[in-house]
Amino acid sequence: MILSCGEALIDMLPRTATTGEACFAPYAGGAVFNTAIALGRLGAPSAFFSGVSTDMLGEILADTLTASQVDTQFLARSDRPTTVAFVKLVDGQATYAFYDEATAGRMLSTDQLPSLPGDVSTLFFGGISLVNDPAASTYEALQTREAATRVTMIDPNIRPGFIAGQETQYRARIERMIARADIVKLSDEDLHWLMGAGDLTALARQIIATGPKVVFITEGAAGARAVTASQDRFFAATKVTVADTVGAGDTFNGGALAALHQAGVLTKTALTDLSDATLDAALSLGTRSAAITVSRPGANPPWAHEV
Repeated sequence: MILSCGEALIDMLPRTATTGEACFAPYAGGAVFNTAIALGRLGAPSAFFSGVSTDMLGEILADTLTASQVDTQFLARSDRPTTVAFVKLVDGQATYAFYDEATAGRMLSTDQLPSLPGDVSTLFFGGISLVNDPAASTYEALQTREAATRVTMIDPNIRPGFIAGQETQYRARIERMIARADIVKLSDEDLHWLMGAGDLTALARQIIATGPKVVFITEGAAGARAVTASQDRFFAATKVTVADTVGAGDTFNGGALAALHQAGVLTKTALTDLSDATLDAALSLGTRSAAITVSRPGANPPWAHEV
């Protein structure tokens, strides 16, 4: 089982009412939530851990997980409100305004950490859940507790506007979590934010030198890359008409992890010696799944029969 650990929130996406007025419509989302959904829909054994409200919006989140075949047994429910993100789209590119103060997700604490059964092989972390305490420290504590015996993956999904004023603390946490992780995924923009200018493969190998076994890099409309200490595999993106980019990277994560699960390599030993074919399969399923997501509005990852 792959346990995705991080934020669940409601994306308020811009729409036009039947009267012609501008309005917003609520969609279940959050970077880590979207990855859990993508995994479940692609047929991988998926579970989700987060602080989730018992309010009306929290029920939307829980119901969406269940409908996408995601195990909800690890949810930490509370009566705190649900995080909401208002989304602005410009030429299909999304920017966000987050409302996260004192929410069920942000206030997640270490006393809410679950005991994990043996069938949880892999933990995935990322998103805005790694910015603000106490949740950010809680997720790092979970990774620290489990990283020696289970595979961990991280995609920081960096939102500079959300971390303004906390860059030093945030960067230190991400660097620690990357060093503990077996798998890292970054967009090309995230990679440059963390590592500075330079060749993508060379920068990825600097990350590998700190501990991870493989780094996936998404390069927008160009495609995606998988880098190990000795390999550099690239897969071109599927060309589609883009509705918006909400959830694209999250869906890539789900596709890549689902392919690694299908190949039986989500173990700490197997990840040290991945074949070119295994990396290519992960890039292929990740990019093809993401292409379907960007072709329709909002974060709506595909089911296995659609890929």
